[in-house]
Amino acid sequence: MNQSHFTYEADGHTLIVHLPEELDHHNCSGLKYETDLILSENYIRRIIFDFSKTGFMDSSGIGILLNRYKQMALSGGSVAIYGAGTQALRILKMGGILKLMKLYDSKEAAVTG
Repeated sequence: MNQSHFTYEADGHTLIVHLPEELDHHNCSGLKYETDLILSENYIRRIIFDFSKTGFMDSSGIGILLNRYKQMALSGGSVAIYGAGTQALRILKMGGILKLMKLYDSKEAAVTG
């Protein structure tokens, strides 16, 4: 069974979301709920999604990324991605995500970017 939980890391006003091996309809509702809670309790200006362990993503994953992008855009914030492998990159490109969010090679680059 694949790991399906998310871990979070705060760096100032930045929230780093470490994604599991699969980002699909089974776990996206949990991600939405947890990030809603974190965003309501903290002043977050930037969300960074860590795709370094993610090998599979479906349309639910695209939906949650778009939802967080819209939420950050409305508050003047931003969303970025790092660590995406070949399969995840293909889905991110097909879903138009990379036109909206900056892609970084590393966590350090994403945080300072």
